[in-house]
Amino acid sequence: MSASLSHSLRRLWTLDKFAYSFRVFVAFSGAIALSWYQDQIALAIPLFLGIIASALSETDDNWEGRVRALLVTLICFAVASLSVELLFPWPWLFAPGLALSAFTFIMLGAVEQRYATIASATLILSVYSMINIEQHGGTTDGDFWHQPLLLVGGAAWYGAISVIWCALFSRQPVKQSMAQLYRELGEYLIIKATLFEPLRGVDVESRRVALARQNGRVVTALNQAKEMIFRRLEGQRGSRKLNRYLRLYFIAQDIHERVSASHYPYSALAETFFHHDVLFRCQRLLDQQGRACKRLAKALLLRQPFEHGQSEQALEDLRASIVYLRAQRNPEWTPLLRSLQALGRNLATLEDQLSSAHNPDAVADQKDASLFDRSPRSFKDAWERVRLNLTPGSPTFRHALRLSTALLVGYGVLHLVHPTQGYWILLTTLFVCRPNFGATRRFLYQRIVGTVLGLVLGWALISLFPDPLVQSLISVVAGVIFFANREKHYVIATAAITTLVLTSFNQVGDGFDLILPRLIDTLIGALIAGLAVFFILPDWQGRRLHRVAASALANSSRYLREIVHQYETGKQDDLAYRLARRNAHNADAALSTVLANMLQEPGHYRKKDADEGFRFLVVSHTLLGYLSALGAQRGTLTASEADAELYAAARRIADRFDELADHLATRQPIADLKAEQSALMAIFEQEPTSAQDDADDERRLVQTQLLHISRQLVPISEAAARLAARPVEAPGEGKGSEEVDGIAAKSA
Repeated sequence: MSASLSHSLRRLWTLDKFAYSFRVFVAFSGAIALSWYQDQIALAIPLFLGIIASALSETDDNWEGRVRALLVTLICFAVASLSVELLFPWPWLFAPGLALSAFTFIMLGAVEQRYATIASATLILSVYSMINIEQHGGTTDGDFWHQPLLLVGGAAWYGAISVIWCALFSRQPVKQSMAQLYRELGEYLIIKATLFEPLRGVDVESRRVALARQNGRVVTALNQAKEMIFRRLEGQRGSRKLNRYLRLYFIAQDIHERVSASHYPYSALAETFFHHDVLFRCQRLLDQQGRACKRLAKALLLRQPFEHGQSEQALEDLRASIVYLRAQRNPEWTPLLRSLQALGRNLATLEDQLSSAHNPDAVADQKDASLFDRSPRSFKDAWERVRLNLTPGSPTFRHALRLSTALLVGYGVLHLVHPTQGYWILLTTLFVCRPNFGATRRFLYQRIVGTVLGLVLGWALISLFPDPLVQSLISVVAGVIFFANREKHYVIATAAITTLVLTSFNQVGDGFDLILPRLIDTLIGALIAGLAVFFILPDWQGRRLHRVAASALANSSRYLREIVHQYETGKQDDLAYRLARRNAHNADAALSTVLANMLQEPGHYRKKDADEGFRFLVVSHTLLGYLSALGAQRGTLTASEADAELYAAARRIADRFDELADHLATRQPIADLKAEQSALMAIFEQEPTSAQDDADDERRLVQTQLLHISRQLVPISEAAARLAARPVEAPGEGKGSEEVDGIAAKSA
């Protein structure tokens, strides 16, 4: 029984939300205990609100970085709360101050994600200050600093818990992010395995779209893991455990490149080897390696042995199948067998990487283990980021203008309709109004449904349990549920926070009187947010689809140039190469995200654009697969003078991709590249002049991969031409948005 309990506790510790929820539980419990000890239950409400705002402002960092972030957060909270307290009695001063502060805080988010999080939490605390004043009769008479002190005190209390926790368990989030990364890699491998299914008439395009979407999740997990490791490496380069996670990260990067690789068109392989088992062997191996990645993620969290014998056996079966096909000596199969052999070697290396990931300490340190720092290096750098976004073409600027206007309208409506409990309108608008229509629509629906459920549940609980102590305990539990579910289950989170509000406010007044105003205010706030995102500089994804697609193509071109450079100078996983590779995948993920957002938009804004966008995504992701295969083969070929023509032709392809990207970004006519493609293919189809040996065989594989890449010129140019031919965008759309699309994340 003790062993079972220990295992259950260990599994609970591995949950990514457990630590977050536990910190919130301790903070809420401390606030309740203090208010009961002081016999002033009313203290709990401002303390709760400060705790919530502080928890929402939390970003991942080492403990020193979290101390700095906490100090900035508390200063912002204090200024915001005192400003609300001082300006509250004068609506004509308060209204422009609210709009200006909202615009300023959102624009500060352009500097870095941590500042965006702090800015958003500061706006939330500002509205909490308004709600707190309203609960005290809508007056700020007396000690104007008293309520702001309680709000900031609650925030400081949670911040102190967070800093202490981070100092004690700094590497636990890194371990969880690494496990999440390998889980996402495992899912990518399992989806990739479906492309090798030896069936005719399979909808390969839909599977490629699913693969591209999963690639976006892998890229997000890679970026998150990289940022976590980077923040903890500052000043701790000698830490053995951190270096272990850094090796795990580089192994994951290599696995990602190898699993992204495409060595031959799958339709041709399926047609030629339909009556043989080689594709089934490939499918089974990829599937088993995907499941091994997931087992590795679990082993990392639970510190358990990692077993991947099934994938090892599947690899041996694939090798035997390829040997059998080679023994048939069918000359028509020669090009395909070369690609199958390259695929087999790639998967064998992937298997070795999986094995080394379980014991990364045995892996030799990478020569260039530097990571790219995306943080602003100076105040000038930070201001430059904000300045680049001060244009109507920037999604950040649009969101800032949209949200500040929505809050201003909401403030006017609450004074026109019913000032009592009206500040929930602003809070709903603040939570629901998102940078794009798709996200706003999703949160709007979930906020309304969650609020209704929370009101019903809260009404039932305060009716069934009138005892104040029980209601206090319910508030604590509801707060923990909110933070445990706010990212993945927003309906549950909204229901929980609504329950917390009713049970908390019922102890200082009549919670039943809050039910109807909360429902009406939620509906009004949601309506304002929905109208704002629809009418105020609407950020329809189709209007920037061509630029996101152009960026994906431009980053693939840079990736190709770096690969060619590696072939010329020798394999070296330096920062420049890893940066080019990661930017190419980030751009591919950004394109997938834009298309996913488009599907949430009204039909007449998205239908044809989305169809053309998904066609471009398929060919773009196919190109990225061929590039990854070429990158994965680095080190197999020693450069010679005979390869100069090969590399020059590869750079010609990159030049054509750059031209296509430029024309697509500016919606200029796209040239017909059929003649250029034929000329390049002729170069790559030339047989080596010397006798067949291992070096020539490897060289032929490189030529074959470049041949596949050159064959993408026409499909990509045709897809780009269709995107470039879409209706011209609204004025102010074109400039300034490239910096804020989140494409070049630079997280090698």
